[in-house]
Amino acid sequence: MIEITTGTVAERILKQLQKTYPITVSTLREQLGLPRTVLIRELEKLQTRGVLQLEPLPGKIYIRLTRSDFRFVGKRRQRRFIKKSYPKKPKKEVKDDDDVMYV
Repeated sequence: MIEITTGTVAERILKQLQKTYPITVSTLREQLGLPRTVLIRELEKLQTRGVLQLEPLPGKIYIRLTRSDFRFVGKRRQRRFIKKSYPKKPKKEVKDDDDVMYV
């Protein structure tokens, strides 16, 4: 069983491959919104781990899953601190009298 860390580019790639298969590198790049060099690097890492195989054809590179026994491990963490909001206190009205303070 191959373990893939959650929150990584490899996880995004594999989940997209599970949804749409077969797929080319160019369509996967458009769907994920990643630069081509980053995507190719991650695909080659997954290829060395034996999860998928890149099949270069004239003009296109197809991605083929070779294994399906991988699982996603790790905790999903909240990326940003969410500030708790409390109800606002009503503002006190200030009386604006034209009283003379000193005589």
